[in-house]
Amino acid sequence: MEMLPNVPMIGRVLRASTTGFECGTRSSDLDEPSFGAFVQARRRNDETAIIGLIYAIRVDDDPLVRQLIMANNINTATIRDQRENRMVPVEISIITVGCLNGSTPIYALPPRPPLSLDPVYLCDAEMIYTFTQNFDFFRLVLQAAQVPSEELLAAALRLAAAARPLREQTDFLTRAGQRLAQLLSGDLPRLHHLLRLIRPESAR
Repeated sequence: MEMLPNVPMIGRVLRASTTGFECGTRSSDLDEPSFGAFVQARRRNDETAIIGLIYAIRVDDDPLVRQLIMANNINTATIRDQRENRMVPVEISIITVGCLNGSTPIYALPPRPPLSLDPVYLCDAEMIYTFTQNFDFFRLVLQAAQVPSEELLAAALRLAAAARPLREQTDFLTRAGQRLAQLLSGDLPRLHHLLRLIRPESAR
């Protein structure tokens, strides 16, 4: 399954494990992905989508960038050429939070990770809505040591709320906060920080 209609492809898998994966892309293709975004990786001829959250985006340099930084003046045309025409590498790190088998969410790590060069796509609003009907993926994020878990989960929840009709957004964030209160009842400073991050704008 190489192409999905109407869903932006943000890169291809560089390396992967059952807990997460990295994908590579060019800096000129960096308009869509953002911190906390829901993405999906699909192996060829596999109907199951591995769902993950972007927790880091790193733009690597190259020898020309190092030379340009040392220049006194860099004109706009040079910067545009460097960003749009040269293949400046970008690496996107993703934590796995579950799978979608057709339209059925699975809130567990996949039995197999994606393979090198498998395509990575953004999830559309319908897929985000379906996957976030249940909050069982919270544990995978909160227990991950390698990610800024509070900020990541808050960013993902804000995106998940935005994927819903306006009338559902406040209720969704309220229910998410209630679930977090259950999971983090023994860590009140962490809970309070997370609740502040996801508080609806109308309640601030």
